[in-house]
Amino acid sequence: MHQHRGKSRNSKTANAPKQKISYEKKVDPAITEYSVRALNWLRKAEFLMSAPKLNLCVEDTGYEIAFAGRSNAGKSSAINALTNQKQLARASKKPGRTQMINFFSLGNPDQRLVDLPGYGYAAVPEAMKIVWQKELENYLIHRQSLQGLVLLMDIRHPLQHFDIMMLEWAHSRKLFVHVLLTKSDKLNRGPASKALQEVKAQLKKMKLQFSIQLFSSLNKEGLQELASVMGGRLNFTLEQSAEFDLDSIPDAEADDGEMDNDEFEHDADDEFKDQVLDDAAALDEAQTPEADSK
Repeated sequence: MHQHRGKSRNSKTANAPKQKISYEKKVDPAITEYSVRALNWLRKAEFLMSAPKLNLCVEDTGYEIAFAGRSNAGKSSAINALTNQKQLARASKKPGRTQMINFFSLGNPDQRLVDLPGYGYAAVPEAMKIVWQKELENYLIHRQSLQGLVLLMDIRHPLQHFDIMMLEWAHSRKLFVHVLLTKSDKLNRGPASKALQEVKAQLKKMKLQFSIQLFSSLNKEGLQELASVMGGRLNFTLEQSAEFDLDSIPDAEADDGEMDNDEFEHDADDEFKDQVLDDAAALDEAQTPEADSK
């Protein structure tokens, strides 16, 4: 996945020992095998259900990891690349369904991947933002099967206000977070590595001990690393991993990426605005005592 960064400039000196010098991070072969098996397992993902609010979610048992991030951070693209299914998370990219909590089973309904509503679209009406935020908070606070978050940030714009709020909130709740610096292909290797180190330093300054990595849905950087993290948190045991072979993993299907805010605003016509306002009103009505008593 990562390209070798080359030999030392001094490796050709006459007295240099005949020893191969590697600057790659040493990885336990067993861990490498596990990550490959975990990636093959994640590619068995199937859509399970969508829910607009916590009490309509799938039964709160087992293990689940939730993907969260700004609406243009590459969330759907990451899920599609991880599962090698271009269409799997596409529904969450459509403006009319971005308020849904989407669940995907991983061969076992008690092992799940969750796509949370994105945040940050300027075109979304304020009433809808309030509803989404309330339901997101309910899910994060009360969901017992939630094992942690994969928090996605565009590597060019990391640690935005809401990202920091999510990190601090997760820390206060002692919730595991794995940070993905997405769209790393947008930067050359040097600037990308620098951005990674800067975010690590900022997290350390904030006294937040969360794991972090580079990720690109386009060139598949970081897929196995993410798969290994996911497997560990979703109770993907070594015994279970033995069911998945170590055959070469097929290339993930190319995705066309997330919609940027300006693209969303272009698509946010009057019909959509009416729809999301209706959805917000329906959710509010469903939470009133009169609706509950019916």
